[in-house]
Amino acid sequence: MAFGQQSGPPATRQQLSQLLELLNNAGHSDFRDARGPMGFTQRQAGGKFTTAEADAFIEQLLATEHGQGDTPPEPKPRVTAAEQKLRNVPAEQLATELQRRGWVVMEP
Repeated sequence: MAFGQQSGPPATRQQLSQLLELLNNAGHSDFRDARGPMGFTQRQAGGKFTTAEADAFIEQLLATEHGQGDTPPEPKPRVTAAEQKLRNVPAEQLATELQRRGWVVMEP
């Protein structure tokens, strides 16, 4: 099987419409919007599912909707470039700069 191809028969139109309806109820606008929170692959984000994949996601969303299953994982917050740079600055240097700006700084 080639990379990125489905490993089974494609999902039916009814399965896709039910899945999209459940995603809309969960607060997502489309498959791409739900990619991160639901863990969709790039292929799935384009709306291409196998029947087994569609059934599994429908079951997961129905269980979540009825409070029986785990909620889909929340996406990790994105870290900006400035925040990444600040993580490499020593704490003493950060404290000195904050004090220079008028902040009160104390050790945890």
